[in-house]
Amino acid sequence: MIVRSFRFLDLETPVEFMTEWITPVDHFFVRNHMFEPAKFDVGAWKLTISGEVEKPYTATLADLEKIPVHSVTNTLECAGNGRSLQNPVVPGIQWGKGAVGNARFSGPSLKTLLEKAGLKDTAKHVQFRGLDQVPGKVPPFIRSIPIEKALGGDTLIATQMNGAPLPAHHGYPARAITPGWVGAASCKWLTEITVLDKPAEGNFMSPGYRFPNTPGKPGEPVKPEDTHALTGLTVKSLIASPSNGAKLKAGAHTIQGVAWAGEADITKVEISTDGGASWSAAKLGKDQAKYAWRLWTFNWKAPKSGDYVILSRATDSQGRVQPDAAVWNPSGYLYNAYDQVKVYVQA
Repeated sequence: MIVRSFRFLDLETPVEFMTEWITPVDHFFVRNHMFEPAKFDVGAWKLTISGEVEKPYTATLADLEKIPVHSVTNTLECAGNGRSLQNPVVPGIQWGKGAVGNARFSGPSLKTLLEKAGLKDTAKHVQFRGLDQVPGKVPPFIRSIPIEKALGGDTLIATQMNGAPLPAHHGYPARAITPGWVGAASCKWLTEITVLDKPAEGNFMSPGYRFPNTPGKPGEPVKPEDTHALTGLTVKSLIASPSNGAKLKAGAHTIQGVAWAGEADITKVEISTDGGASWSAAKLGKDQAKYAWRLWTFNWKAPKSGDYVILSRATDSQGRVQPDAAVWNPSGYLYNAYDQVKVYVQA
């Protein structure tokens, strides 16, 4: 794994690992905004639901395990994935391409838990808070999602990842999973759910994790009132192999990678081996699920020796096409320009 931060542990997945539909936990990226919680007595852990509800509800881990399990295969991506590729440079963790992974999360649906508490007519947003250890004057990591997404059925209070209990780095004993949305909407080490009559407030709701309503000029500041909260992921593809800078022998080669589109489905991935002058369709993998990435492959035979620029672009069921250049924004969110690798072929 690539270490992007030691203080608050941030680990990036090398793109060459992105050749499997399910990302092994050991290769799944880690994003922390502050210190992970110290060891605690899981037997004493509780999840509370309060706010705009008729009957405040408290559940232990044993209680959650008695509730019917719902599973979702979800591509989880940090909103800042690809930030280091923005031009001009923007501040923040300088993620390369690997702050993304695809895993199978299981646990009670959030809808089931909210129904146990009984929602009032004033319930409009659902706020998550975890057990992150907040240093000094750092604001706590608090985010909320609209009630419609919370009641969607696939939004989970996950207790398992890839068929095993959540690892500590990924939110043990329970985390929110808001499928198809930016990773910030999937709070780890969850302990409090508060139903609100309006969006949550705080640094990680505004000015954090917001996107300009209209594209601005690179480098220009954007007023908070001219932004909106980040929700669903964009359409995007990555080339896992060959690696950038690879030296290839003449002959046949398989170009492979992944593509995802948040709440939409990938319908097509195209590859260019001539820097974008022409494009050909890749073959999509057989594994498929809502919110999950698709594997793809493309068989290529280099016509002659030389340098080649290989590009990938994806199209989704909403008609969105991965652009040749990402929309610049002051936080470097949702970078999704064509992926590219440069290789040298020697006959």
